[in-house]
Amino acid sequence: MSLHYFWHSALDFVFFYPLFMSYLWMVGALIFYRKERKEPPYQQPNPLQSYPLVAVLVPCFNEGDNAEETITHALALDYPNFEVIAINDGSSDNTAEELDKLAAKYEKLRVVHLAQNQGKAMALQAGSLVTEAEFLIGIDGDALLDPHAASWMVRHFLEDETVAAVTGNPRIRTRSTLLGRIQVGEFSSIVGMIKRAQRSFGRLFTVSGVITAFRKSAVHEVGYWSPNMLTEDIDITWKLQRAGWDIRFEPNALVWILMPETLNGLWKQRLRWAMGGAQVLLKNIDVLLKPKLNFLWPLIIELILTLIWSYLMLIMAVIWLLHFVLPIHGVSHGISSPFLPYGSGILLGATCLIQFGLSKWMDSRYEPDLFKNYYWMIWYPFVFWLITITASIVAFPKVLLRGSGKRARWVSPDRGVRSED
Repeated sequence: MSLHYFWHSALDFVFFYPLFMSYLWMVGALIFYRKERKEPPYQQPNPLQSYPLVAVLVPCFNEGDNAEETITHALALDYPNFEVIAINDGSSDNTAEELDKLAAKYEKLRVVHLAQNQGKAMALQAGSLVTEAEFLIGIDGDALLDPHAASWMVRHFLEDETVAAVTGNPRIRTRSTLLGRIQVGEFSSIVGMIKRAQRSFGRLFTVSGVITAFRKSAVHEVGYWSPNMLTEDIDITWKLQRAGWDIRFEPNALVWILMPETLNGLWKQRLRWAMGGAQVLLKNIDVLLKPKLNFLWPLIIELILTLIWSYLMLIMAVIWLLHFVLPIHGVSHGISSPFLPYGSGILLGATCLIQFGLSKWMDSRYEPDLFKNYYWMIWYPFVFWLITITASIVAFPKVLLRGSGKRARWVSPDRGVRSED
């Protein structure tokens, strides 16, 4: 195969793959939204037939600055039968003292102290083992839970005994910088839209670790969260679905979260996500050999194609740069950049803007002023695509070299610049 033929074939794949996926997501999200829009406003969930005990699990590592705000929001749940369990996972700051003060003040709060840092997966397991609740809501130590989130998620467990987990709808509260404002749109146009589409067409790739409700008996059946996985939320999603359990997306269950607003913090976060995805790919690629698990084939194939797409982008970038200084036979004449926004790139850019607009229209149900962030989304391909592609390229070899036995422990993340806007 000539280099010229490879170049144009690769260029077609690099262009058409994200274009196809974008329209697939939009169609799937619209199918989901037809049912979603019939729901009452998220502040007014329908009454439940019963209110079983719910335990809100809050793993904390060095969350001294966030603990009080997060815990008090969790304790403000508009749900008649719940408790909050904060797990101090060997923090080195004043988290333990802050949690103990809050426990003395609030009857519904219990605190579990782990002597050494064991990682989020072990912290969640520790919290689940000290409660009698069958339904667990896991949130991060800096997340602000909406008062109605429990009611919206518990209804799925009561409606269907095969439901093992219900993931919620994270909303970004760090929006003081360009990176923060772009992420507001990203969580609607990418995260929220993909979850809607995946639920319309089959199964979810992952729950959101920052807000997910679990049926404890299902989690127990699959061996709880895996302590060696960098993204325990992706891993538990696959473990549950492989075992035959169903997982749902509930967009009315809101949580307000902090996200990185520096390039360094964003890179570390996206690299961890990409490494977690690579771990899940290596661990679950065998589903392609199991016809009984064919409902997971679209997810694993998409993961493989996305990885191939990322490496093709790298290869094409290298060839494109080299052709300026070396006479590469077959591509030196007529070669076009895969990155500059002309020709087919304009269609891809326009599709991105359509996707952003559609997603913001859907999520304006939860944030009425969401469209004021639309302008900033024009920067998404330039900033986040580059970081995401690079993270995917770097992650796969890092996971291969890392091995599977190393414990995944906490690293304090970039929490952005807080704003009241």
